[in-house]
Amino acid sequence: MASWRLDDKVAIVTGAGNGLGKEYALYLASLGAKVVVNDLGSSTTGSGSSSSAADAVVNDIKQAGGEAVANYDSVVEGEKIVQTAINTYGRVDIVINNAGILRDVSFKRMSEKDWEAVYQVHLKGAFKVTRAAWPHMETNGYGRIVNITSPVGLYGNFGQANYVAMKRALVGFTLTLALEGAKKQIKANVVAPYAASRMSKTVMSSEMLEALPAAPVAKFIAFLCHEKCPESGGIFELGGNWVSKVRLQRSRGVQFRDGFDLEDISAHFKEICDFGEGSEFPTEGMSGMGHAMAARQKRPDGKTEAKL
Repeated sequence: MASWRLDDKVAIVTGAGNGLGKEYALYLASLGAKVVVNDLGSSTTGSGSSSSAADAVVNDIKQAGGEAVANYDSVVEGEKIVQTAINTYGRVDIVINNAGILRDVSFKRMSEKDWEAVYQVHLKGAFKVTRAAWPHMETNGYGRIVNITSPVGLYGNFGQANYVAMKRALVGFTLTLALEGAKKQIKANVVAPYAASRMSKTVMSSEMLEALPAAPVAKFIAFLCHEKCPESGGIFELGGNWVSKVRLQRSRGVQFRDGFDLEDISAHFKEICDFGEGSEFPTEGMSGMGHAMAARQKRPDGKTEAKL
């Protein structure tokens, strides 16, 4: 276990005053990381503020022999959170974008304020904190970024169009960070946890909450934060003692003739959606270009052969 320590690493955990964020902060500190415990101290809907939540976690870490400092800024002021790390410890190595709120309501009843509030915390907040930390990571030639999405961010959920949109956006954000950070040893991954937390208590049964403690999730987060972690650009779904990786799959598809019409699409729609033989698991954005460009194939006699 000694080889998996995080001594001398400085970690920022947003929304670390309660639930999953608290577990991440405590576990990273137990492995020797110096932790900036960020929490605005608001409710699950984003109202109010208080220093007590962050202070309590910092106190727990210090009582256990670890090092931590509290920060009470909103994640939309990410530069202030990062500056706390720089002022206190002189560097930042790890960022866990965990802060979140809920404004659950069906889409037809969703106000622009409901949408904007969730955007500010989940997506803009992740951008602001990461953007402020990025130059320091580049200078050090090292960084670990873990963005916390949600299973509903992967699959959708009724009454959470705002939350799901931002959580799904974090996936694309992470994949791009992984590509851009590779040369500087900055690795980025995204995690969708099933776990008991302050927010999940609003949607999960007591039986589910009991079966899904937060502690195992924190262990996997710590693995992704370690210098020996081999992965970047990964999407992970986990809960309880189960950990999995998620990937995109693409069907073989159908290559139509020039001038195809809606009847052609209807006739072959089942084939378009068939993930059987010939399906692929793409890993980069232009991987489908070859298929798209192959609408007409050359015959041996040099003439063009139209497809379906």
